[in-house]
Amino acid sequence: MIVPLRKNGEDCGVIAVFRRGKPAAELVHRGLFALQHRGQEAAGIATWGPTGEIHSLKGRGLVSDALPTYRVGALPGELAIGHVRYSTVTVDKSENIQPFIAMTPFGRFAVGHNGNIKNADELQHELEARGSLMSTTMDTELMVHLMARSEAHTLADALKFMAGRAIGSFSLTMLCDGRAYALRDAYGVRPLVLGETSDGYVMASETCALTALGATYQGEVKPGELIEMTPEGFKRTELLKPATGGSCVFELVYFARPDSEVFGQGVQGARKRMGEELARQDQREGLTLGPAVVVPIPDSGVPAAVGYAKESGLPIDMAIIRSHYVGRTFILPDHDSRTHGIRMKLSVVKDAVEGRRVILVDDSIVRGNTSRKIVQMIREAGAKEVWMRIASPPLAWPCYLGIDTPTREEFIINREGSPEAVQKSIGVNNLRYLTVDGLKTATGNRPFCFGCMTGKYPV
Repeated sequence: MIVPLRKNGEDCGVIAVFRRGKPAAELVHRGLFALQHRGQEAAGIATWGPTGEIHSLKGRGLVSDALPTYRVGALPGELAIGHVRYSTVTVDKSENIQPFIAMTPFGRFAVGHNGNIKNADELQHELEARGSLMSTTMDTELMVHLMARSEAHTLADALKFMAGRAIGSFSLTMLCDGRAYALRDAYGVRPLVLGETSDGYVMASETCALTALGATYQGEVKPGELIEMTPEGFKRTELLKPATGGSCVFELVYFARPDSEVFGQGVQGARKRMGEELARQDQREGLTLGPAVVVPIPDSGVPAAVGYAKESGLPIDMAIIRSHYVGRTFILPDHDSRTHGIRMKLSVVKDAVEGRRVILVDDSIVRGNTSRKIVQMIREAGAKEVWMRIASPPLAWPCYLGIDTPTREEFIINREGSPEAVQKSIGVNNLRYLTVDGLKTATGNRPFCFGCMTGKYPV
């Protein structure tokens, strides 16, 4: 029987640390806090002990709950990797929490994976037919089984064999044979960066983790590149022939932290440029925008709103206040509860919007439920008109390369059929999306993957 591993992708963050003569787990722990936005469902750390054993600590929930500080402090070893996970399927058993640990032909092995393998079900069927026994429902385990069955004599050759069979995306951090490694798929779909500390080295999903550890940025892991982290630094090997057009533009639109640099550009700067391009679109269309106030939908809409206000010459007001104290455990079982949940999380400053045209700015619309409720709250606060500007093209296609997205039917643009119908559905007077060309301009006209917007994927 083939067990479907996932409906879509999996949002994750990975990190690896070498700390000369000191336990590395503490730094990995701090780095995972910085990467918390990449996964809130589970977290784990694995370390390479002084006598060659792997120690691990894993748990469900946020880093603060999953990895208590006093237990992290007990993990020995100057090499460690860490992982935060958010998946489309509940982590129903501890075996599904990474890093995944196994005994392989190359010895003890631990790996953390950010990405998604598109042909996971096919590979599972093949491996099980050859006698492999699966202990998890993670495609990460499939990758390790492929390596074990590769008949390769070196870890590098086993990874190369695996990459030739596993179709999809992966940014990996690994422990094996007293070394830490990182590998990025040939398309470089997910980000992976390098840093140096005063007593060692770091590899992580985003530069915000380097900043949290006081590490200096040393560049990206290049697409197709295998990195070996040694006491002397990074040993770089081009394991896979690099390809173009695969880096995920949605990392810049939404997923990466604003203070990070991914794919060679600052995230916040890119989002401001998206807002500026939105304003230029309105100007080319000849729309009379003012008098109006620009209001970002927190937190992800703020940089684009700043760019939109700057380019349009309109004032900006943080008229929607977000509470950061509504926890993830607040259960929303039905429509009424979900409505109250939004009202608990967000509130509107009445004086800022009453009697005015309000131009809401957000990074994207997915299902439209939250947008609809926010528009209703703005109208209840007395806004004269409510417009909305979205700093990305309509999301219409699921991601198969490592971002958790709905099915095609769940996207509001597909459900309603057109931007005009979406405008009516969410209750705004005027709605505009950033075009694909506008997004390309804002991100430097680099060959990104726009699959969730166009349906055209690199892999």
